Amino acid sequence: MTVRVTVEADGGSRGNPGPAGYGAVVKEAESGAVLAERTGGLGVATNNVAEYRGLIAGLEAAAEAGASTVDVRMDSKLVVEQMSGRWKIKNAVLQPLAQQAKELAGRFERVRYEWIPRASNAHADRLANEAMDHQDSGGSSDPSGAERVSSGPDRVSPTGWTGATGTPTRLLLLRHGQTPMSVERRYSGRGDVSLTEHGKAQAGSAARRLAGMRGLADEDGPVAIVASPLTRTMQTAQAVADAIGGRVTTHPGLVETDFGEWEGLTFAEAAERDPEIHRRWMSDTSVPAPGGESFDEVHRRVRKALDELFANHAGEQVVVVSHVTPIKSLLRMGLDAGPSLLFRLHLDPASLSIADFYPDGNASVRLVNDISHLG
Repeated sequence: MTVRVTVEADGGSRGNPGPAGYGAVVKEAESGAVLAERTGGLGVATNNVAEYRGLIAGLEAAAEAGASTVDVRMDSKLVVEQMSGRWKIKNAVLQPLAQQAKELAGRFERVRYEWIPRASNAHADRLANEAMDHQDSGGSSDPSGAERVSSGPDRVSPTGWTGATGTPTRLLLLRHGQTPMSVERRYSGRGDVSLTEHGKAQAGSAARRLAGMRGLADEDGPVAIVASPLTRTMQTAQAVADAIGGRVTTHPGLVETDFGEWEGLTFAEAAERDPEIHRRWMSDTSVPAPGGESFDEVHRRVRKALDELFANHAGEQVVVVSHVTPIKSLLRMGLDAGPSLLFRLHLDPASLSIADFYPDGNASVRLVNDISHLG
């Protein structure tokens, strides 16, 4: 009898919602030998639904393999945190899936959940993508998985002419205020710098702007304020919390691009140091800075962050305090635009942008780079 196994699971959706699939692999914990694989298409579903379906398939396969204890490893922080009991499950569509997973987990002596980077979940990711590829090529899918997110009763939307339905999740995207690095126009990614005095004043002005917006400080209670964990964004987010109430939480997916060896350099200094790489980097989002992160990698982790925001705050307004590249990536998703948007869109310090994301997959970008509050 197999006593201890590892379940690696994943799921994805091309469109969110869109053609979706899941994958799971069960391995012997000691040897790493593969005991079972599970994969399947879900028709039209969201990333989060697909991730939960991958987990369920993996737990079912572990039970069939005779496991008594299971270590679940997934790159979905949402699923890991919700199944560990640390995050509430607010999304009505995910609740029955989570309950099914909990009932399956109850068959084992112990189930432990661990978040792992996407690169460490390559086996399950490959299975999920194969399921999505099969659907894209006209293959059959599991109609029982054709679920769409619903966050409540439909309402008439100001953007009703787009065909979007349901209550949108509104993201108020605030870039942090000025820092010494932005004054000198230096690459500022993971380096943890503070706001200048002018930057603190900008954050205060933005906070007062948000405090005056309808629905952000009323009897329904404070809105969620989610920030990148770096000091400059936390300072800006705290100014917002002081103005509208609420508590700042952080999400690592909202951190700025890792500029690697270019951190702290000016544009000209980076171009002189690595002329060929810098030239390619300026037009190809798959090219990373030396020792750093590509814009494509940023886009993928920001999409994961968006999925988690949508799942935890469906139908709500959320203040997101972040950096240039993550905010551009969220606006790109809202516009359903290509990667060239990253090179053509400008965002000022302490600027405000607004995007609505609907449960049917539609989106509406309502404001971009507004700095009217800065005078």
